[in-house]
Amino acid sequence: MSQLETAMCLLIKTFDQYAGSEGKKDTLTKAELKTLLEKELPALLKGAKNQGEMDKLMQGLDFNGDSEVDFNEFVVMVAALTCAAHGRFCKK
Repeated sequence: MSQLETAMCLLIKTFDQYAGSEGKKDTLTKAELKTLLEKELPALLKGAKNQGEMDKLMQGLDFNGDSEVDFNEFVVMVAALTCAAHGRFCKK
């Protein structure tokens, strides 16, 4: 597989690893999202110092308002973070 295909597979695998440990198999609850972020994006959580900030993050990701993050919403988050990282790294 190409690097991009591998990256896509890793996104799917990572989402599936955390989704469904509680509740639905194809969505992330707030607790599952927090665990995913703690393990996979620890630098992001350094900015989210309290539960209120985590709640805001979850609310911002939950486009359809079902109090869970589905795969499409997850990919939007990853894409936005990737764009932010690209802009930051290109300036250096």
